[in-house]
Amino acid sequence: MTSDTISERATILLKTLVETHIRDGQPVGSRTLMEEAGLPVSAATIRNVMSDLEERGYLKSPHTSSGRIPTALGYRLFVDSLLQVQPLEREAIAVLRNELNPDKTASELVQSASSLLSNITAQAGLVTVPRQEAGQLRQVEFLPLSGDRVLVILVINEREVQNRIIHTQRPFTEEQLRAAASMVNQRFAGHPLQDVQAQILREMQEARSQIDSYMQAALDLANKALDQEEAEDEYVVAGESRLLEHASPEDMLKLRELFDAFEQKKDLLHLLERCSHGRGVQVFIGEEAGYEVFGDYSVITAPYSDGARTLGVLGVIGPTRMAYERVIPIVDVTARMLSSALSS
Repeated sequence: MTSDTISERATILLKTLVETHIRDGQPVGSRTLMEEAGLPVSAATIRNVMSDLEERGYLKSPHTSSGRIPTALGYRLFVDSLLQVQPLEREAIAVLRNELNPDKTASELVQSASSLLSNITAQAGLVTVPRQEAGQLRQVEFLPLSGDRVLVILVINEREVQNRIIHTQRPFTEEQLRAAASMVNQRFAGHPLQDVQAQILREMQEARSQIDSYMQAALDLANKALDQEEAEDEYVVAGESRLLEHASPEDMLKLRELFDAFEQKKDLLHLLERCSHGRGVQVFIGEEAGYEVFGDYSVITAPYSDGARTLGVLGVIGPTRMAYERVIPIVDVTARMLSSALSS
């Protein structure tokens, strides 16, 4: 639905109401709206327009006030048709360019991008970890930990290092792990990660009866090391506490549910996976995300790449009452700069 479905006066009043609510965080009454909009109409006329907008689903009235606040539909109309995106400040661009430089590893860039998104927008920033299949295996090391745990050190491409803890079916000595890593490196170093795991799985299935227990253990370790489901950090979140700064007591229950979603990852990962197939900035307002936990929050995302393929998604999560005109370009520019750094 676009702005031509409502009158010019209603469009102006809706835009003013959304901007006023974002700025003040309170329901907007007719007198306040009349002062902010500067239209030569009476408060009664404005009340009639607000009632009409409420009937159309763009506004709603909280139980505690006679004023109105935007609905997800109202925010959607505002973002799609009424929003005037602001150019990013030079200071912010300078900070992004300085922090997202090609000298950093992919892991460092992901951490930096997440923190920058949070710091610049004052919301929660998140970045998915680059997909493994985008790189080549350079080297793997296995180090024994207590019990059945093994520390995996993966060297990917020229600089990227990933550390991961996997659980094995039996304990291994340091010598056994060193031998297993040597075998994996001799056979698979220099090959794309996706091809490596596919080859390992084929060998485990086709030659199970023909390979010795040593080879089987080495392949099993390598398979676990490359398994995306074994990855502990599928995305990095920074600034969750930012969401507490302007939360009312009534917001706390929903905020706890959102923090649980951060921890459990499932819903958020599904949403981010959808975003990875899109182009440019995408804005999900409230229930548009497809999950109840995001009902009072907006998610603004953009994919990032290495110049050849999409590696992941970055974005900002905050209340629906956020400064879209500023957050959208920040997400866009950050994705472009992260892509540039990873392409160098």
